[in-house]
Parts: sequence; structure tokens; C-alpha cells
Amino acid sequence: MGGIYLILIVTMLASGLVSWMLKSKFEKYSKIGLQSGLSGREAAEMMLADNGITDVRVISTPGKLTDHYNPADKTVNLSEYVYEGRSAAAAAVAAHEVGHAVQHAKAYTFLKFRSAMVPALSVASRYMQWILLIGVVMIQSTPIPLAVGVALFALTTLFSFITLPVEFDASKRALAWMDTKGIVTTQEHGMAKDALKWAAMTYVVAAVGSLATLLYYASMLFGRRD
Repeated sequence: MGGIYLILIVTMLASGLVSWMLKSKFEKYSKIGLQSGLSGREAAEMMLADNGITDVRVISTPGKLTDHYNPADKTVNLSEYVYEGRSAAAAAVAAHEVGHAVQHAKAYTFLKFRSAMVPALSVASRYMQWILLIGVVMIQSTPIPLAVGVALFALTTLFSFITLPVEFDASKRALAWMDTKGIVTTQEHGMAKDALKWAAMTYVVAAVGSLATLLYYASMLFGRRD
């Protein structure tokens, strides 16, 4: 168990570092104007059009780094500074979210798999923590609650890892499109790539943290004494 504790601690520290780096990079790059002069909204709408997608809307959403694509109502939701921003960071984030819309339109395998897991994951996340708590308390009398909790946590961990290729692919599509259309210069490409790299790292750390936590509960389950 000592090794698992160490992984959990390292993951927590890494999560804090990645979060700080992400905010720092976006603040730095958002202050540098894009030579093409496009706003995040304009870049997103252009990328949608170039991919023949006409049924997806680009809208503004409150908050910072709250950008996301909603497949349910087919909207690319851009945070205010990305929606209105005219920087490499804003264009990169906007194009990344449109990358998800392109994945949706092209039925990208990992996105389909992840979307199919959402209903089960919603149920699992609602009850998982309580079941795990009950399982830990009752571990000496019965392993069943903890086993159920571990199974539910395994589902969330699987979801975290399936999310990784989805995120990396969306960034790849975004950067390729920006280069092809001349949206960014060579220097701006470097900034856009760096910003998306740190955004992707948040998902990597989350997946590793989820795996470490799963191993912690699994070791508790299989290491129990009858």
C-alpha cells in the first residue's frame, strides 16, 4: 500500500502544478494578439464551415476555462475570453472544441464509446462514494459493498482513460486546421500547441489519479483479512 500512497501524493502535487501551469500559459498567451486578427468565435465558425458542419452553434458561456462541446444540443461553448479573444490561446481552444464537433460528425470511435458510457457513469458517480464508504466500514464483515464500489470506480477510471485519445485527437485536428488555413504563424503555432498541451495534461493527471485511487481501494479489498 505504501507505493500506492506515494502515487496518490505525487498525483495530487502534479495536479496542482499542471493546473497552475495551464492558467499561467493561457494568461501569457492570451495577451499576445493573433496576426490574423480572428476571434475565438470567428475561428470556431470558420472551422465548422470548412468541415461542412452546419448544425452546430458557437455560443458564449460564463466563466474561465469552461470551454466545451455539448453533443446533446450541438453547441460549441466558449468561455467569454475565448469567445471574444483574438490570441493564439483563444483560437487554439476554440478550434479544439470544434475538433470535438468534427469527431461527433465523423463518428469518431473513442468519442462514441465515451458517449455510450455517460448514462452508466452518471449513475455510478451518484452512488459510488457512499458505496465505497459503506464498503470500507463493513470490510471486516463482508466484502460485497466495497467490491461494488471498486467496480463502479473502475468504470469511472476507464472513462478517464478513454477521454485521453478524444482530447489528444481534438487538439491534433485543431492544430492541423489552423496550420492549413494559415490562422497562425509559426510562432503562434508554438504558443497554441503549448497551451493545448497543458490543457491535455490535466486529463492525463486526472486519469493517473483515478487509477491510483482505484488501486488503493482494490488493494484494500483484496488485502482484507477474513
